[in-house]
Parts: sequence; C-alpha cells; structure tokens
Amino acid sequence: MSTTKDFIIEQLKDEIAGFKAEVSEKSVGRVLKVSDGIALISGLAEAMMSEILTFKTEHGDVAGVALNLEESQVGAIILGDYTAIKEGTEVQATKRILEVPVGEGLIGRVVDPLGEPLDGQGKIEAAKFYPIEKIAPGVITRESVKQPVQTGVKAIDAMIPIGRGQRELIIGDRQLGKTALAIDTIINQKGENMKCIYVAIGQKESKVANIVAKLTEAGAMDYTTIVLAGASTSASLLYIAPYAGCAMAEYFLDKGEDVLIIYDDLSKHAVSYREISLLLRRPPGREAYPGDVFYLHSRLLERACKLNKEHGGGSITALPIIETQAGDLSAYIPTNVISITDGQIFLEPDLFYKGNRPAVNAGLSVSRVGSSAQIKAMKKVAGRMRLEAAQYRELAAFAQFGSDLDAETKSKLERGQRLYEIFKQDQYQPLSVAKQVLIYYVLINGLMDDVPVDRVREFESGLYKYADLNDEVLKLINEKKELSPEIEEKIKGLVADYKDTLDYLMK
Repeated sequence: MSTTKDFIIEQLKDEIAGFKAEVSEKSVGRVLKVSDGIALISGLAEAMMSEILTFKTEHGDVAGVALNLEESQVGAIILGDYTAIKEGTEVQATKRILEVPVGEGLIGRVVDPLGEPLDGQGKIEAAKFYPIEKIAPGVITRESVKQPVQTGVKAIDAMIPIGRGQRELIIGDRQLGKTALAIDTIINQKGENMKCIYVAIGQKESKVANIVAKLTEAGAMDYTTIVLAGASTSASLLYIAPYAGCAMAEYFLDKGEDVLIIYDDLSKHAVSYREISLLLRRPPGREAYPGDVFYLHSRLLERACKLNKEHGGGSITALPIIETQAGDLSAYIPTNVISITDGQIFLEPDLFYKGNRPAVNAGLSVSRVGSSAQIKAMKKVAGRMRLEAAQYRELAAFAQFGSDLDAETKSKLERGQRLYEIFKQDQYQPLSVAKQVLIYYVLINGLMDDVPVDRVREFESGLYKYADLNDEVLKLINEKKELSPEIEEKIKGLVADYKDTLDYLMK
C-alpha cells in the first residue's frame, strides 16, 4: 500500500515539474460608446499612446488607434468601418504602435495612409515597417542646409531658393496654383537623385488621378509615391496620412538618400484633427481648434532635416501647403505653420488674375535659407535681379501718380516689366537651372532692353531653343556652376547670334 502511495506521489511530482501552462496574457476592454469613427473604451489600463487596438466585431476585426489615455477610459480613433462596432464590443490591445510599410516597393505606387495599394497594381512588398510617430533628429545629428532643390520655377529658384532639408510653406487662397508649384517641383527632380512623396489630404480623388496621369506622362512616377486620403475618407485616416508619408520618407533618409515630401494640404489636416478632438471631448481653444494643434504640425515638420555625414547625410525636404481665406495670413493655422517652417511662398490673387502665373508675391515670400541654397551662377544673377524686382515694385507704385518721368526711371520701369514677363511660366513646364541663369543674365545686363515687352516671352522661348541647338553655353553653366568671364562672353555671343536670326529686331 505504502509503495503504491509513494509511486503515485512521485508520478504527480513529475507531472507538476513538467507542466507548462499555455496561457496568453491579453489586455481586453469593452466599448462604452461609439460615434463618428471615435470609440470610448473601458478596461485597457495598460494601453499606450498610438497603440493599435483590435475591435472584435461579428463581421471581422476592425483596427483602431489609442489617442486619449484617461484615468477610467481610453479614447480611440477607428481606422476601418465603424458601423459594425457597438456598445459592449470586445477590444484587444496589441502592444504594437501604429506603423506603415516602407521601402522601394512603394515607389511608383498610390497607397492609402495605412500603406494599402489603391492603384490596382497588386500587393506591395514592404522592406520594413516604420512607426508613423517618431522623435525628430536632434541638432547634433544635423548640418546646415546648403544643397539646392531646383523647383524649375523661375521666380522661386531665383528669389525664394529651397535647400535640401528645408521646410518651405506654400500658402495662398484656393485655385491659385499651390498644388501646381508642388507638382512642377516633383517633375523637375527627374535625374536629380531625389525620391518624392506626395501626400494628398482631403483632395478629390479625380484631382489626384489627374496628378498621377501628369506625373506618369512626365516620367516622374518612377521616383514618386502618392499617399492618398481623399475627400470621402474618414477623419481618422486624414489625421494619420501626413505622418504615414513622413515615415515612408524616413526609410530613405536612414539610407542616406534625399527625399522631397509635399503635404497637400495641412489646413484640411488641422480640420480633421479638430473633428477628432471635439468628438474625444478635448477642450477647444482659439477658433475651436484644440490647444495642441501647433504640436500637431510641429512634430510632423520638425522631422524634415539635413543629416550630417556621420549620420548618413540624407535629407527630407518638406513643402507643406496651407489654404488661406481671402489672403488672411494672420489666421490661426497659417500663423502656426509659418512659425514652424523656414520661409513661405505666398501666392497672391491680384497677380494671378492679372496673368502673372505663378502668382508669387516676392514681397511677402521669404526663404530663411537664402542664397546658401543656390549655385554660384544663380547667386550672381539673382542678387541683382531681386534688386530690379524691388525697384520696379516701388517705381510702378510711384509712377501711377505722375507722367513726368526721367529717362533712368523709365528704363528701370521697362526692365521691371520685362522681368515680370520672364516670371510668367506655364504649368508643368519646369525649367533647368542653366536656362534660368541664362535668361536672368540676359535681362540684368540689358541684352533684351531692345525687345518689346509684348514679345519678351516669344524672345525667351526662342532663346532656349537656340541655346539647345548650340548647347555649349548650357553645358558650361551646368558643369562649372558659376559665371566666369569666359562663360559671360559666350552668353553675349550666343544672344548676339540669336538676335541676328530674329526678323522683328532687324527693323
């Protein structure tokens, strides 16, 4: 009897020693309330900010993101169809921060803010997953911005230059060509070893389809990714879209590459965040925006930077777009973003309706990087050209009050008129920096003073074609990147030869 008892005890001890409990610890909560893509959840005491949550519905799992961490409940935004979620629905925490697929596989694709394809070209092969929220690189890892990003837009490259790693705001009323400037800049990056990401926030899907068609036609989709959160998309996806685009850009930054990212536009982003915040019962402040709306954009735009060589030397250049109401730069969101960025390109309605397109207001536009983001040749002509533009604006305002003008004033006014004719540029026609240097040199040195103002654009386009046929001058500017006396003489010779071919100047 005792032997049997001992045997059973030994067996039990062996069983206990070898027992492995297969228990999975899950953080589970329940939905208290759901409405308009927002859910209030109880029971997720250990949830993290921006953690992915899974809502267990009858029709399958729906993803959400924790946004409000309160003492007794968690406020979450729902990224899928929230109509299947009801009061009492089970919610599981995943212990994963919201992340998106990144890598070379996204180039040439149109994706939603979660990295899912929208272009019908099949599944995307992701190299990695990056969190959408990330602390911006510190000052020690950065270096000064000095490499140019050529936009191909004459007025900008000369007067408001953009450098790699800069944050330059494009601001103006509706329908003044803000998106057109951004798309021209993307097209002009062909052959510049620059990846491009265009984030459409609250834009019509038809407008984005036209942009994709234009970029494809120009061969620019070979280095571009489109992140689309359309006008019919929920506020939750509109909110995460720019952060997702920035995460995709950071993959290339970490590889030491240069990226251009466009946020079109952050006004709609702020509105979507306001909608989410008011539904989450965050207290509204000025103009009904929540108090942290400045942080919303600053933590996004601060991630644009130029890293030093020790940290890979990559860069992210950000071109956020903001829509103003009746040109009001002092409104809440415009002033917020102006204070975060390194300058702004202001598009003015009066110039636009007068036919000066792009309608860049040179007085209110500024680049805090300045001429350090220009090649030497452009620096040399742009300095004098800015002066010509400023003098023309003052003299034009003065001249309308009197008809008696001396010869010097008339000369400056006429040259200013020719300058503003040169600033005019057709959409989707970016211009190489060599051609820009050529036409500005011709203008500031009086080589087109004998060209009638109404024939300036004809003269300009003809000069480009002539320079392409006799491409020595353009090659020299591209190679040397400065205007030596030898190159200046060649430009003068080129213009003289070109004029000899024009009948209307031989009268």
